Amino acid sequence: MEIDFESLWKVVSAPFSNHLTTLHGPGHWRRVERNGLLLSAHMDAIPEVVRLFAIFHDSRRMNDGHDPGHGARGADYATKLRGKMFQLADDEFELLHYACVWHTDGVSHENATIATCWDADRLDLGRVGITPDPKRMCTEFGRKIAAAGGVDAFLASE
Repeated sequence: MEIDFESLWKVVSAPFSNHLTTLHGPGHWRRVERNGLLLSAHMDAIPEVVRLFAIFHDSRRMNDGHDPGHGARGADYATKLRGKMFQLADDEFELLHYACVWHTDGVSHENATIATCWDADRLDLGRVGITPDPKRMCTEFGRKIAAAGGVDAFLASE
């Protein structure tokens, strides 16, 4: 079954409709999705899981500051919408859930899909004035993009 990502985006981003410019809101999620698809093209990652991560990882933040547990809340929200808004095999859902829960605390991961999710998020640090650090990337391709100064600089150099 195909995932209707646009319908899912509308539902998940609806609470942000009055403040779309938040640091961790839908604009950030779209960039994480773009970054994740770029990384997925060079990785053995599951693109649907990466796209779902982009939507859910910060979807239940209470603020743009320190917000412990926001990844777990996003993972729980994905659990509630699974089967209603999207279908995902159990093993793939486990990857999504783990990636969301641990995206702020995980340093690295050997699973290509989880690593791609985390790198996709870290590669959007430019939004807060931080150049992504190649040493903090999980994947070789993520390190290459970070070494170029971020996704926009990397794409401009290609």
